Amino acid sequence: MSGFIQGIDRLQATLFPERLDEYIAEDNAVRVIDIFVDDLDLSGLGFKTHSEKTGRPAYHPTILLKLYIYGYLNRVQSSRRLECEAHRNVELMWLTERLTPDFKTIADFRKNNGHAIRLVCREFILLCKKLHLFADAFVAIDGSKFKAVNNRDQNFTKAKMQRRLEQIDESIARYLRQIASADRHEAAAATAKTQRLEDKITALKTEMARLKKLEVQMLQMPDHQISLTDPDARSMATSGRGTGMVGYNVQTAVDAQHHLIVTHEVTNVGHDRHQLHHMAQQAKAAIGAETLEVVADRGYFNGEELLACERSKITTYLPKPQTSGSTKKGLFSKRDFMYHAGDDEYECPVGERLIRRFETQEKGLTLHKYWSSHCPNCSMKSQCTTSPYRRVTRWEHEAVLEAAEARLDREPERMRIRRQTVEHPFGTLKAWMGYTHFQTKTLKRVRTEMSLHVLAYNFKRVLAILGVIPLLQAIQT
Repeated sequence: MSGFIQGIDRLQATLFPERLDEYIAEDNAVRVIDIFVDDLDLSGLGFKTHSEKTGRPAYHPTILLKLYIYGYLNRVQSSRRLECEAHRNVELMWLTERLTPDFKTIADFRKNNGHAIRLVCREFILLCKKLHLFADAFVAIDGSKFKAVNNRDQNFTKAKMQRRLEQIDESIARYLRQIASADRHEAAAATAKTQRLEDKITALKTEMARLKKLEVQMLQMPDHQISLTDPDARSMATSGRGTGMVGYNVQTAVDAQHHLIVTHEVTNVGHDRHQLHHMAQQAKAAIGAETLEVVADRGYFNGEELLACERSKITTYLPKPQTSGSTKKGLFSKRDFMYHAGDDEYECPVGERLIRRFETQEKGLTLHKYWSSHCPNCSMKSQCTTSPYRRVTRWEHEAVLEAAEARLDREPERMRIRRQTVEHPFGTLKAWMGYTHFQTKTLKRVRTEMSLHVLAYNFKRVLAILGVIPLLQAIQT
C-alpha cells in the first residue's frame, strides 16, 4: 500500500490519550444541542429532575433529552437505534458523557414526558423570537395527512363496514353455488371440494360475526369510526380521487421569511375548516406580535373563523371556494349580484334591485334574505332561476368575507408565497420520517413525536441561517 495515505496502527499505544472533546469540532451541531438543553429550566417545563432516595439511580432528563434531539436531528427516531448509536457514535458519546441507556429507558422517557417535550419545542421558538427571526409577522398555514400505525384494513367506517359485509355475503353465495355444482360430479372429487368450500363458508361466517360486534362498537363512537391498532387514528381523504389513508392531520404555521415552523398541532379531524383562527392565534402568541398576516388555502375558508380572526387583529388571505349549484346549471351565481351596502340591497344582472325581506337563523348564523318582485316578468329569468323568484342569502357578517376576498384580489402573489412557504416543510418532514411516518400510537404520543420532528426541523433551519458559532453565542448571552 505504499504511495497511499496510511492509517494508524490499531495496536499503537499512546502515553497521553486523546480527549473525547478533541474529536468534536468547535462548529459541530452537537455543541448547540448541549448548550441549548443545559440552558433550559427542565423542572419548570415539567421534567422530573430530583432523584428518589431508594432504588437504582435514574438517568437525568438532560441526558435523555439531548439523546432524543440528536436522534431526530439525524433521522434516528427508534429507541433501539438510539441505544445502538449511544454505544458506537462518537458525537453521542461526547453529548451523553458516555452514558448508554437501554432502549426501554429511552422509549419510556418520550412516553412519560410528552407535555414537557412539547414545551421544549416552544422554548426553541422563543429563542428564535429572541434572535428576531419573526420580524415580518406573516405566516402561512396549512395541514397535511400523516400515516398512523394502523393499516387501512384495521380501520372501519360505516361505508367500509357495509361494503365488507356485502362482499362476505357475495362470497358465501358464490361458494354455495359451487357446492351445488360440485354435488353433480363424481362423489370422491365432490366430497373433497365440498368440504373445502364449507370450511371457507364457516370462516366467512366467523368473520361476519366479528364484524357485527365491531359495528356495534363503531356506532357508539361520536364519528362512527373505529381503528383497531391505533384507536385515535382516523380514515382521511387525500388529494388523489378515491384515495385516502388512516392517520392524523398535522397543522403548521410557517414563517414566510425564514420558513421556520412557528407553531404546530396534530388532530384526528380530516378537514381544515375549523383550524384557521386556532392556528393563527397560536402563531400570533408565539411571535409576540400585536397584529399578524396569515395566508391559507381554500380548505380553511369558514365565515366564523374569518370573523374570529378579524376580531383578533389577524389579517387573512385565502380564496373563497366556488361551490355554487347555479353555476353548474348554467345560471347566474351570487357573484353576479352586486351588493349596495348603503341601501342594503342587491342589484341583479339586469339592473333590478333585490330588497331585504326578512331575517332567519340557520345553524346558529343570522341570515338575511333578498329578492325582487320583478322576477316573474324578467326577460332573463331562464338564465337566473327555475323558481318564481331568485332569492339571495347574506350573512350578517358577510362584509368580512368580502373584505378577505378583495384583499386577495389585490395581492394574488400571496398564494404563490403560501405554496413556497408551507409545503416544503411537510415534504421535508415526511422524507425524514420515512414511508411509515409516525412510529407511536394514540394522539397524545403522536403529538410528542411530532414536536420532536418540528424541533429538529427548526434546529436545522436556524443552523443554516445563523451558523453554529453565532447560535452558540446567542444561547449563552
